[in-house]
Amino acid sequence: MKRTQSKRALILLIYILILFGFNYLAFNSWLPAKDFKGLWFYSGIASILLGNLLVTPFYTKPVDAISYSVVGLITIFLVNDWLNWVLIDKAIYITALSFQGIVILVSFIGIITKDSDKTIGIQISKTCMIFSEFLGNQRIVFSVVILYAIIVFHRTEVLEMFFITLAWVITVVIEPDKHLFKIIERISNVWKVKQIRGNLGFISAYQLPKMILINQPEDSFTEFGTTIIYKDSHDSIKTGITLNYVGRNEQLLLRAIEFESTTDAIEVAKESAKIFSSNSVAQFEYYDKNPDEKDKVSILKNIDDLIGIVDEQTSVEKLCFEVIDNNDIEEGRLVEVEINGQTVLYQILDGLTKEDIVIHKNKYGYARATATKIGIWNAKERKFSPAKWLPEINTPVFLKKTIDYTPSFDTIGHFPKTNYTVGIENVNELVTHNTAILGILGIGKSMLSIELVERMIAEKIRVICIDLTDQYADKLSDYYDAETESEIIEEIANLGKTGKTTVRKNVEEGGSINELRNAIKNDLKDFFSDINMSYLKIYNPAKFEAWKQDSKPYQGDASMMSLTPTEITQIISESALEICQEQGMTENARCCLVYEEAHSLIPEWNSVASEGDKAATNGTARAILQGRKYGLGCMLITQRTANVTKTILNQCNSIFAMRTFDDTGKNFISNYIGSEYSDKLSSLKERQAVFYGKASTCENPVLIRLNDRDDFTKVFREKYLPPELPTNEVVENEEIKNKKDTKKETDDFNDLPF
Repeated sequence: MKRTQSKRALILLIYILILFGFNYLAFNSWLPAKDFKGLWFYSGIASILLGNLLVTPFYTKPVDAISYSVVGLITIFLVNDWLNWVLIDKAIYITALSFQGIVILVSFIGIITKDSDKTIGIQISKTCMIFSEFLGNQRIVFSVVILYAIIVFHRTEVLEMFFITLAWVITVVIEPDKHLFKIIERISNVWKVKQIRGNLGFISAYQLPKMILINQPEDSFTEFGTTIIYKDSHDSIKTGITLNYVGRNEQLLLRAIEFESTTDAIEVAKESAKIFSSNSVAQFEYYDKNPDEKDKVSILKNIDDLIGIVDEQTSVEKLCFEVIDNNDIEEGRLVEVEINGQTVLYQILDGLTKEDIVIHKNKYGYARATATKIGIWNAKERKFSPAKWLPEINTPVFLKKTIDYTPSFDTIGHFPKTNYTVGIENVNELVTHNTAILGILGIGKSMLSIELVERMIAEKIRVICIDLTDQYADKLSDYYDAETESEIIEEIANLGKTGKTTVRKNVEEGGSINELRNAIKNDLKDFFSDINMSYLKIYNPAKFEAWKQDSKPYQGDASMMSLTPTEITQIISESALEICQEQGMTENARCCLVYEEAHSLIPEWNSVASEGDKAATNGTARAILQGRKYGLGCMLITQRTANVTKTILNQCNSIFAMRTFDDTGKNFISNYIGSEYSDKLSSLKERQAVFYGKASTCENPVLIRLNDRDDFTKVFREKYLPPELPTNEVVENEEIKNKKDTKKETDDFNDLPF
């Protein structure tokens, strides 16, 4: 029985009253004498009780042994009558003092050799500590004081010697409290109402580890989650909890799984189980009557979340479990299972039905789910850490219940119907190692990319959006001076139109492609300027009309071709790379190129609209491949994975895979996230994505529910306010500066409007 400190104090009080009683019997007085006749009471019994029950009831450290022995030595030394003593008294006196001195010496040696780095020193220290713990125990030390007092001061008085010795034997040697309380507890257990309720049946088979099959009478039924006790074939007492019924042909068998009970529950179970034989099973109501004890047992505390048990074919990375409760289970949900004492989370990805043989060739069908390992949740860092090894078969599996998701500024999303979040490990690596957002139309790709753009801007990373949809300027209006930028874009666009009739002998100088390239580069130089507080630039290639000469001139005329969005994308990408190269190498992200509708901007060769697009795509790819060391990276967004150049897509180290149906796209994505996740892409819901890569806070692929736009902006902009946009005056000054710089570069641009 567990003794609390209050119970120990009560026992101490009872012992003291007993001592007063023995003192009265020995001396005909309730109060002990104040001279040597009271030594046994004050220095002996009282100290033993204080030590045993209140101060050091469990073990004695060397420092405690020294403290007790010093008190004992001083007590014996001060209470003596050496001059009048006979030989036996002096011998007892010297023996008692010597004992206390030896204890002090041994304990002291144990302390000073404790930190020795030599083997002999360690051995001496441990040996001394063993002797110190045994001889320096308060019961031994103060028993010497009592025996000294009995022999020297009371041996001539038979009555005194008898009652003092009896008091010492009862309170120190016998310690009736330990035995008395155990007897009381056992009697109490016998009379407790309905700790067990009859026999539920008998054990028909064992499914090791920890699983039993119970044979019950035909008219019996036991509910899921009923706690039971049973005796196994070795007559050991076990506690368990019922799961479900299995078998079909001849009989139904009730399955139960063993769990480790609390100490108090086991004691009650042992007393209760004495009334039935081995292999018998009975309902155990102890935990229902003791809710506090129930909370100490994981499987009982989380019984409402128990959905299955670990099944065969579970591996280090994959969990297979038999589903016991289908309620609220679906793909993407998290389950937890214990591995070596740690709670590890898995994500459900698939399920199937299976037929199994139970006993006597009875079969039953069940659903089996498969889940991939996510890791151990680190609440402090709010991310998952790796988990080693695999769970034991038949280990309980618990479903993580629905919790209202509370968005945070540093999370990109959360696991469905939980508050477990996934974040961006490093925004710089999101850029420098490139990112891809893949999925069909209308499932939230652009909203995700816009959120990522905001995160980049918050890290002072400049973002160039090449956007055919015109939605970035609207959704990111707080970061974008639309009025000023529209004037710049219009001037660049007007410049390109003039090249349709510009014929040059050198074909490469004809048209307006060079003018467009220089204008975009000058605009980007202004964008990259340290004094420019704007971190967002948006180009729509469809709004630019530019021309390139397609043939050598003949009689002052030549054929012209308009630049495609792919070719304009190349100009923007190469210009950004040139500016980043001029600023030197860096480990951090400097600029991110966002390719919205990437299948139109950087198409695969078999999807190009013209031969010129092949060369343009190659040019853009080269810029991305070279850009990393200069802080340049990209984020591409597409609904047709098969139509995007794989040269760039293969360089994307972080992937957000959303709903997609085409096999080509799923096969490509499976190389990144595995077939378990790629097979689920066609069934993903809106705003769901499989996220994997260097930028993720999870080491493995995860299926997450992305942030809602409104929820994200609310929490994110509370921490990261949009930067102040440059004033018109600053823009005008920059335009004047650009005019001067442009004039210095070439006389062909004297008429440029900026």
